[in-house]
Amino acid sequence: MTLSEELQWRGQIKDATFSDHTWLDDPKTFYLGADCASADSLTIGNLAIFLMAKRLAKAGWKTVLLVGGATSLIGDPGGKETERDIKPREEIEANVAGIKSQVEQLFRGMEFTLVDNYDWFKDIGYLQFLREVGKSYSVTELLQRDYIAARIGEDGGGISYAEFSYSLIQGYDFWHLYKEHGVVLQIGGSDQWGNMLSGVPLVRKKENAQVHALSMPLVINQATGKKFGKSEEGAIWLDPRKTTPTQFYQFWINADDEGVEGYLKIYTEFEKGEIDRIMEAHTHDKSARHAQMHLAREITKLVHGQEQTQLAVVVTEYLTGAAPVAGAEENVLEVLRKEIPSIVTREDGSILQALVDANLAESISEARRLLRGNAIALDGVKVDRETFASVDFHNGRLLLKKGKKFSDTALVELPR
Repeated sequence: MTLSEELQWRGQIKDATFSDHTWLDDPKTFYLGADCASADSLTIGNLAIFLMAKRLAKAGWKTVLLVGGATSLIGDPGGKETERDIKPREEIEANVAGIKSQVEQLFRGMEFTLVDNYDWFKDIGYLQFLREVGKSYSVTELLQRDYIAARIGEDGGGISYAEFSYSLIQGYDFWHLYKEHGVVLQIGGSDQWGNMLSGVPLVRKKENAQVHALSMPLVINQATGKKFGKSEEGAIWLDPRKTTPTQFYQFWINADDEGVEGYLKIYTEFEKGEIDRIMEAHTHDKSARHAQMHLAREITKLVHGQEQTQLAVVVTEYLTGAAPVAGAEENVLEVLRKEIPSIVTREDGSILQALVDANLAESISEARRLLRGNAIALDGVKVDRETFASVDFHNGRLLLKKGKKFSDTALVELPR
């Protein structure tokens, strides 16, 4: 399968400035930029396009990865209904450092060039920029960009001159990278398409050269219709301090059946035959979550490594009752204590108080209602009594659970 065929099969081609996708099959040099304005970590939404970049790199394309130390000082207006807040330079620097580290981890063992556009923008004067770049753009054309038109329309939130100029800055990036690194292709998510188009005509006007842009569709949760991204509530981050490896793994275990085949294509390196076999087994018994388990292991291993993935698998087995928590090793217990509430009680301690202490109930009266409603389980066994018994504890511990969610579980231990 050629690169163009693979990207089409994986659903990673949306818009392109070239009509014949086989143009991709002749390796050249491309770049991908990362916005650092809002966080010091990528999300799984960002990860999708970086994995597309890895496919180009493995197909022989020379790879330039850009972190937007300069563009992040302005803020990308794309996809935003209102003006972004200007962040301090120090915050942007911290964000750049965090994302650089993640990019280097994702591309470890591969050849790539990592650049920061602040390095060349810090020395460009305003008059120089207007003469060399501003003169090359038509305001009429810029006003027709969807995201700008939406912001200045009757119900729009307005747009500052700074954000209006953002696409010119991104266009200059392409021109600079063409001259310094021979870049002839920019890739990005489809929400970046308007900005990506800025560099193509600038390079043509300045260098009399043909360069291109290629976008991939945003990854959508097929069950909810919402995109994966860091601006969405409940975003899944690559930074383990924001989303722990166990939470990361469990997110993929809980992936929707409707979209799991697409996620396997985008987020793993499984080839077509392997994905077909996984989906055949998944279709035979969806309750076994066969596809989700393959997906979760592969993507967690890529982001967090084999050791953290194995820990996440083991912790999840305890939380789901697939393995008794009595057999948990100390290193696993340490992870459990970070993932879920952990409390200490006596053998004859109050279950009601334990529910309150673990934030599984707001009050003793609510805890009592949960018990009477058959909503509380100790190590998977439903109980309606109000106190623990010595037989409940195995190796001095048990899991106290409300309902069915992983998040509504607490580790209860006896004093050591």
